[in-house]
Amino acid sequence: MKNSFGILAAFLGGALIGAALGVLFAPESGEETRKKIVEELEKRGIRLSKEELDDLVEDVHSTVGSEVK
Repeated sequence: MKNSFGILAAFLGGALIGAALGVLFAPESGEETRKKIVEELEKRGIRLSKEELDDLVEDVHSTVGSEVK
């Protein structure tokens, strides 16, 4: 049971990260992309301030940037 939960958590985490990266690298303006991120997070009951969203975007960008190089 514990192993099944870990696999499910890894799958969901990967799906969330994949969706976030897809949105971040879509050919839209940064403002429109952030708006979509906020809408998706709010659908899941997660509310972020503008500063928290900016921090999240910066964290994802720096992580992805270091992995891609």
